Amino acid sequence: MVARREFGEIEVELSNLDKVLYPATGTTKGEVIAYYSAIAPAMLPHIADRPVTRKRWPNGVDSPAFFEKNLPEHAPSWIPRRAVEHSARRRVVYPLIDSVAGLAWIGQQAALEVHVPQWRFDGPEVGPATRLVFDLDPGPGAGLAECALVALGVREMIEGIGLRAYPVTSGSKGIHLYVPLDRVLSSGGASTVAKQVAANLERLHPDLVTATMAKSARAGKVFLDWSQNNPAKTTIAPYSMRGREHPNAAAPRTWAEIENRKKLRHLSFDEVLARFLDGGDLLADLDAPPPPDTLATYRSMRDPARTPEPVPAAPPRPGPGDRFVVQEHHARRLHWDVRLERDGVLVSWAVPKGPPTSPAQNRLAVHTEDHPLEYLEFHGAIPKGEYGAGAMTIWDAGTYETEKWREDEVIVRLHGRRLDGRYAFIRTDGKQWLMHLMRDQTNGAAAQVDSLRQKVPFPRGLAPMLAVGGEVAELGDAEWSFETKWDGFRLMAEIDSGVLTLRSRAGNVVTERYPGMGALAAELAGHSVVLDGEAVVFDDHGVANLGLLRADAARAVLVAFDVLYLDGTSLVRKRYSDRRRVLEALAANAPSLRVPARLDGPGATALRYSREQGMEGVIAKRRDSVYLPGKRGHSWVKQRNWRIQRVVVGGWRRSAAREFKSLLVGIPHEGRLFYVGRVGTGFDESEMRELTARLRRLERKTSPFDNELTKDERESAVWVTPRVEGSVRFMNWTETGRLWHPAWLGTR
Repeated sequence: MVARREFGEIEVELSNLDKVLYPATGTTKGEVIAYYSAIAPAMLPHIADRPVTRKRWPNGVDSPAFFEKNLPEHAPSWIPRRAVEHSARRRVVYPLIDSVAGLAWIGQQAALEVHVPQWRFDGPEVGPATRLVFDLDPGPGAGLAECALVALGVREMIEGIGLRAYPVTSGSKGIHLYVPLDRVLSSGGASTVAKQVAANLERLHPDLVTATMAKSARAGKVFLDWSQNNPAKTTIAPYSMRGREHPNAAAPRTWAEIENRKKLRHLSFDEVLARFLDGGDLLADLDAPPPPDTLATYRSMRDPARTPEPVPAAPPRPGPGDRFVVQEHHARRLHWDVRLERDGVLVSWAVPKGPPTSPAQNRLAVHTEDHPLEYLEFHGAIPKGEYGAGAMTIWDAGTYETEKWREDEVIVRLHGRRLDGRYAFIRTDGKQWLMHLMRDQTNGAAAQVDSLRQKVPFPRGLAPMLAVGGEVAELGDAEWSFETKWDGFRLMAEIDSGVLTLRSRAGNVVTERYPGMGALAAELAGHSVVLDGEAVVFDDHGVANLGLLRADAARAVLVAFDVLYLDGTSLVRKRYSDRRRVLEALAANAPSLRVPARLDGPGATALRYSREQGMEGVIAKRRDSVYLPGKRGHSWVKQRNWRIQRVVVGGWRRSAAREFKSLLVGIPHEGRLFYVGRVGTGFDESEMRELTARLRRLERKTSPFDNELTKDERESAVWVTPRVEGSVRFMNWTETGRLWHPAWLGTR
């Protein structure tokens, strides 16, 4: 049966969702797709702009697999693709996976493993390596603990050359270490550097490490494989599932976990997802997008062979700066160029009438392209026919102090030969700014700027701020405010000219999905406003229920917890406590706008209350914090409440590799037992042996469950009399009443 599901604005055809791909645990294709969809925010940055090779198991991990490089002709047209000329006769068209829909398609293909190189495309061409990878592969007689020991040695060596390593347990046998590059290396150059590190470590620890390709040299040692930095090779991507007996995944780890090597183990895909949902992406700094080359526009307008101006080839290196220069420029029209050093470049304005000399003057200042720092000392004649042709001299220079620097407002104190005072640059429209000499009273600064400022344009498509995982219980209520973490979908609500636009966390327009929120447009029709909130459906007990939301989004209401823009004023730089007061005032006249009550602090009290009420968790926000669109800020801290459920074991599934694949568990109610799912993780070896011995004494021929199980759920089941009670931890309930991502906590 083929089903269609929307991921953002893309519809993906899904089929055979109940097909078991991991017989040992009963993990289905539907669960694989659900994992890749949920892990997408963490995984996508690490595979973006990289050609994706897939390893597929269409009939499950007990059947043969095959690698697939070429994107098949029948692949959806919305998947981006790039061609690589591997040789004169071999051209491969690879998919680029850049969306949740793309990862869902990967799961639909039963492409359990995602492999990528360490380089990214640069336009249509193969670009430089952005990271190194070391594959620590244990030979016969060595294991994960030995790999961890070698990883610590690699870390020490890498830190010695000013780089940082990020550990990932591969989900198979060993450990991968990723090293982001802060300098440009060709793909071949990256391989050379990695080989040298491996060779040095082999010399230091010959009894533990080998960098030799020959398998005969690996007994009792860890093979430090540097060759995967070759541009022709690929490595399993972080967060990718593995095509092994058990559904493990390549799991980012902390160095504290690596140091505790005796207890280190590989993690299953559901454990990896739970860690991400709790603490975010441990590799967030590994594949941050490269900083933009802010001199690209400057270079595109100049030919170094035809102008005496400095035209550096390398991108600027950001850093603090406090210098300024003003140049008198006799171009086609006389003007003065005011340039302030910031982040490795000179931010520049052309001022036709020159800098103001009195607070009564407001001078037009046109924002121009950033200039290189070499321009601080440049003077000369730019030839006729070139951009900016004419004589240029240094009119003033010196240092400055920054009081405020925003996208539409800059206030600085200049210390030069001619200019000595406080100046404001206020954007009025696009590249048009005003330069204003301010009276030297700090208290009057804001009023002067406000009188000059026009309304801020309506900000469409703001990305939501994200919280970091942490310990809310440790936070006090003097500096922190506490509120409910909602079990729903994040929404940005834009109301402008009486029209409501709803955007998902990814920025996709989803207004039609939530018709129940339409009344907001009329209730707030007199305002232009941007709200941050959550789409939520409440159950009969007033608790947010994600299953109900997925089943019937039309019932959803908007729970708003922040306001970012109101009637021409941006609020993102205002304190959270002030934004909250504005939000509460708005809600007083909008019955459809739900603003959750703040939870009493401190953090421990808020957490206890949320658990008692069955809430998903708590978010703590610093009262003086500003809003950081699209960023994960430490001024917002979240802590999830795992749900605990008492269960009774009604069966188990056989396994050739261990005592059992999973337990079949149910919940007793009025003398009957209702099946709620399989639990395949959370056991240690001794507990598995003890449970197996107990359950074998309770075997019976018929199912003890009173509700119906699917064919897949009944497959390979050994039924038992329901006398063994235990507890499980889980994230939520599925639409079909099954536990979502359960883990065994122990017997009762």
